[in-house]
Amino acid sequence: MFLETSRHPGRRNGWIEVICGSMFSGKTEELIRRLNRARIARQKVEIFKPLIDTRYDEQQVVSHDANSIPSTPVSAASQILLLTQEVDVVGVDEAQFFDAELTAVCNYLANRGIRVIVAGLDMDYLGNPFGPIPSLMATAEYVTKVHAICMHCGNLAQYSHRIVNESGLVVLGEKDAYEPLCRSCFQEVLAKKKPGKQKNP
Repeated sequence: MFLETSRHPGRRNGWIEVICGSMFSGKTEELIRRLNRARIARQKVEIFKPLIDTRYDEQQVVSHDANSIPSTPVSAASQILLLTQEVDVVGVDEAQFFDAELTAVCNYLANRGIRVIVAGLDMDYLGNPFGPIPSLMATAEYVTKVHAICMHCGNLAQYSHRIVNESGLVVLGEKDAYEPLCRSCFQEVLAKKKPGKQKNP
């Protein structure tokens, strides 16, 4: 249960919520749900996303299920502080694409009494911790890890396997570029990609 209002009347309590997981796990959908509930509660909400994320829309935050909410694209985490005057709730989508300063920004906002909701990938396509998400998870009051469905076996998936031949850390894409996999299937795929590894007959 996440609180949409302060626990103590007359006193603003801020905190950080992190929604993380693999691609296609419903992170953005959950972010939009929480932000819409805050708006229903008549709280002032501001939403931000990285400037480079233009997959669905240049301005809106859009989920894989085509739900959307207006947002402000920014190129650096520090810009969020310039645009969050007199707000109750701040939402940040695709947080893994932001610079490391995002953790300090989110903590600063929470210390000011603002509820901060962050959504992003916790691991990159190689299964390594991604961007500022790990440090945000460490300092957040609430962490929700959501899962997709493994495209190979149907179990819960927590890895985002890249299926295109690109080696850069940031490669924007959807189902044409990534598939969610469980731990076992992800390790099997990685083993097949290692040089000198061949599948036994």
